[in-house]
Amino acid sequence: MSEKPTNLYYPVTDFRNLNSPIVDVRSPLEYSQGHWPGAINIPLFSDSERESIGKSYKKESRLKAIFNGLKLIIPNIKNLLHKILEITNKENGEKKSLRIYCWRGGMRSSSFAWLARTVGIQTYLLKGGYKSYRKWVLNQFEADLPIRLLGGKTGTRKTDLLKHINIEYIYVIDLEGIANHRGSSFGSLGMEKQPSSQQFENLLAECLENFYKSNATEIWIEAESCNLGKCRIPNSLYIKMKKAPILEIIRTTSERIDNLVNVYSKNSQSELKDAVNRIRKRLGPQRTNDALMAIENKDWSKACEAMLDYYDRCYEYELKKTTNINSIDLSGLSLKSSLIKIFNERLNPL
Repeated sequence: MSEKPTNLYYPVTDFRNLNSPIVDVRSPLEYSQGHWPGAINIPLFSDSERESIGKSYKKESRLKAIFNGLKLIIPNIKNLLHKILEITNKENGEKKSLRIYCWRGGMRSSSFAWLARTVGIQTYLLKGGYKSYRKWVLNQFEADLPIRLLGGKTGTRKTDLLKHINIEYIYVIDLEGIANHRGSSFGSLGMEKQPSSQQFENLLAECLENFYKSNATEIWIEAESCNLGKCRIPNSLYIKMKKAPILEIIRTTSERIDNLVNVYSKNSQSELKDAVNRIRKRLGPQRTNDALMAIENKDWSKACEAMLDYYDRCYEYELKKTTNINSIDLSGLSLKSSLIKIFNERLNPL
């Protein structure tokens, strides 16, 4: 079985345009901190093994680190080959291939590529490794972006409206969905585990890449604070968001309470109480006690009402910082009717 003598390295843009599975051969910890979305982690070394090899490289020599690495890889070759074949057997067509990267596009990815080629798999390596991908990610947020924000007080169903927009020229980025967090003390309730802040940036950059590939001319995003739980909106993007025009959604207080009850009453009383206690100092003793007592009595409407005043004040404080804002009253309207009214209104051009 013949093998090409050299690896094929591709820059990020060309690498992404290839059509084969992506394998991240870094350690599990490196992968969990951030990776190319959709990449499969097949680590050459465990976290402790990688640390040990790194120490031998620094304290002894590169050659010693290579020997130590080979000692760890050789007993694991059979297992690695099984994983390679398992992935490539899922591909359609006769030509089997893999895209591979490590941290800098060095020894780990080239070693894995050699192993894949021994069983007839075509390999493509990411030039500069994950480090070059991260540079590409951060550059995505530097470009001018045609952003419009959807704002409004808590409970006005901004996220639901965004999810139901189906218009060719509008590309929606659901920041809360990407971060698995709604942005408040209650934001994590009922949500899946958050990605790392680095992975949040990676996912967001991929959304922007999809926008460029679409026919859309505007990006609609919900107005957010800079932090969604542990995920932070990249500063260069957040600056653009702060300058973007806002479409403020208005609904009645009773509608907002009903919407919040529908979302949060599904969570346990202990989770809700913990969320209230996290903002105890900001709520103050009276509102905190009112909210906790209402939760204890499963009086969800009263619990929401006890906290709305605080969140409304926060919203109004932030609203004073912007001048480019249109308001639209959607009280009593369904999501479908709300969207019809929004797009029948004349919005200021971006």
